[in-house]
Amino acid sequence: MELALYCPDCGYYEKENDTIGRRGDFYTSVSVGRLFGELLAFQFAAWLDAPRAHSIEPLGSPRQLVEAGAHHGHLARDILTWLRNQRPTLCEQLEYWILEPSAGRRAKQAETLWEFAGTICWAGSFSELAARLHQAAPSATSVRGIIFANELLDAFPVHRLGWDAKRFEWFEWGVAWRAGRFVWVRLSALLPASGLSPFAAPELLTVLPDGFTTESCPAATTWWREAANLLQQGRLLTFDYGLNAEEFLAPHRANGTLRAYHHHRYADDVLAQPGEQDLTAHVNFTALQAAGETAGLLTEAAQTQSQFLTGITQRAWAAGSGFGAWSSDRTRQFQTLTHPEHLGRAFRVLVQAR
Repeated sequence: MELALYCPDCGYYEKENDTIGRRGDFYTSVSVGRLFGELLAFQFAAWLDAPRAHSIEPLGSPRQLVEAGAHHGHLARDILTWLRNQRPTLCEQLEYWILEPSAGRRAKQAETLWEFAGTICWAGSFSELAARLHQAAPSATSVRGIIFANELLDAFPVHRLGWDAKRFEWFEWGVAWRAGRFVWVRLSALLPASGLSPFAAPELLTVLPDGFTTESCPAATTWWREAANLLQQGRLLTFDYGLNAEEFLAPHRANGTLRAYHHHRYADDVLAQPGEQDLTAHVNFTALQAAGETAGLLTEAAQTQSQFLTGITQRAWAAGSGFGAWSSDRTRQFQTLTHPEHLGRAFRVLVQAR
């Protein structure tokens, strides 16, 4: 999955053609229009300007916005454009970091964000970001501001697991090359120390059907833990397809959540056309929340995208909010972002703070 999506030579996300939007393979909240970024900018400004009620000190300067998985930079452009127009003083004080290991995607982002060249910085990893922050200010090795991602963690590589009801144990599915094509092959049973076994109450395992399939994504949990540890003060949040731990074992998910998409259509074979179709698996929000809380973060919100964006919009509509005029185009975008039959229910949001 990692090679199919991120290989520098033939990975899906390294393709020159745009994979997002009507002519691509899938839609995102960003491709709906600028409203998603504008609402985030409005919320980010409120978080950066006003300390939490029980916080001792407000965020000082410099303050960082750290976006991971910025694709071609359109969300960053929408956020920074709104901040420049509506909160110019705050915008001048910000450092906008993009966490991006791919040189090709960095080049695309630089093209999109040319007018903000003096504001944007890049880092390939959290460790590089910490080193760069320390280089700029020897007393700083962590982020004071906001770390966020939009539809990033669902594209992290997963382990595909199966349930053997007779042996009462989980095993892993691997990938092999047979007769000119990739196929699934059953590997050995999971060791308890592997940490890959899905969360399940013993009474549920007794009725789980043989061959039940699900996924585990330690890479996403590791990423969230690293982000939490880098956050000195501020918020960590993500928007993504996802479930709580117990929802992965619902009867209608007997084949797991790993999916492939090509030209907006679900593809049955996730092993076919490697590098030519998008691969995604639902994020385990229970695991992320636990990882953040173990690192000392406080969970502020765990809700649907509809609930989160509606809350921001209510504040944006208030008199004197400074959000800007609400047009018919913004109304159309808001409906797409929040309606349960569009993006409102499919995406979930986790917000944690220190």
